[in-house]
Amino acid sequence: MHSVVELLQALVQTPSVNPEGDPGVSPRGEEEVAMLVSGFLQQYGFNPIFEEVEPRRPNLIARAPGSENRPRILLGPHLDTVGVTGMTIDPFSGSISDGKVHGRGTSDTKGPMAAMLWGLRENAHLLAKLPVAVDFVGFMGEESSQPGSRHFAKNHAKEYEFAIAGEPTSLEAVYCTKGCLWAKVKATGKATHASQPHLGENAILKLLNELQDLQDTFVGCLANYHHSVLGQSTMNIGMISGGTRANIVPAQAVANIDIRTVPSLVEDEPASEILKRYLKNVELVHSSESPPMSMSDSHPWLLKLRQIHSNLKLTGAPWFSDAAHLSAAGLPSICLGPGSIDQAHTADEFIGISDLEDGAAWFSALIAGLGS
Repeated sequence: MHSVVELLQALVQTPSVNPEGDPGVSPRGEEEVAMLVSGFLQQYGFNPIFEEVEPRRPNLIARAPGSENRPRILLGPHLDTVGVTGMTIDPFSGSISDGKVHGRGTSDTKGPMAAMLWGLRENAHLLAKLPVAVDFVGFMGEESSQPGSRHFAKNHAKEYEFAIAGEPTSLEAVYCTKGCLWAKVKATGKATHASQPHLGENAILKLLNELQDLQDTFVGCLANYHHSVLGQSTMNIGMISGGTRANIVPAQAVANIDIRTVPSLVEDEPASEILKRYLKNVELVHSSESPPMSMSDSHPWLLKLRQIHSNLKLTGAPWFSDAAHLSAAGLPSICLGPGSIDQAHTADEFIGISDLEDGAAWFSALIAGLGS
């Protein structure tokens, strides 16, 4: 591969759709991307380790050449992508037109991955001599419940002093992000013939009333917690389902809720426990929670980055990423990479070639600057 563009094309042409979010796709995609990246890094002295998190779904941990007795940082994009249903372009072509590389993952997050890898390649002659070891870590499963970063955080966070998770941030340093609670609530009623609804209990109406109460009370609670960069926590009711036929009073109804949390809300207890206190006539049947992330804007590593890149902009984001799990385990982390989050998960996903090349130059300058 003679350019960062060719590297990105190879990554896109290796499908790695998250199998949890898109049933029927190959569960080996993340492993195949990890193998491609492993072969690339081995040329430059890296020692790759495949750490299986789930069957045939590994994290890739590539240790930099040189002494092990150095402080370590990591560059950590995720290996998986979201699904391709509804895409209006060939998702795995990596085609080039209008100054852009097209395909699933070009923005989120194989573009940032390629930029990181190219930065390491450009500094191959320095890596063993730097006072800081720069490892590469590819996380599996970010687009579902982040089992890869959760596993890595539990087993390896203490080995590192700083992490950059690869995400399309337009080369801005996202140093704080909201957390996320995905909650499923269920209302239970009593089925009967629709001609005599008074003999039953309509679970759909019960659920709708409960959701309206949450909108009035729980959302009011969320407004009491504020972050100077992230704003306040939010709630979205994303899905409702229930009933079996129009002529049967529904016995069950469920709703899927997305709650984005700021750090102060979940400082003392998980968001799921707070939500439970507001539930009156429905049951919380499933929840999955990712923590918010926040680090000081004067953290030594952010100051170091700004010494190397004097125009670096610090910002926050309402989405969550692998960096949040690393941060929760005590590893100071940010998200950073080329490309725009506005192009992530889109039907015609792309990244501008100039943006990709700027990203490669950014990471190359970062790594070279660690020696000064």
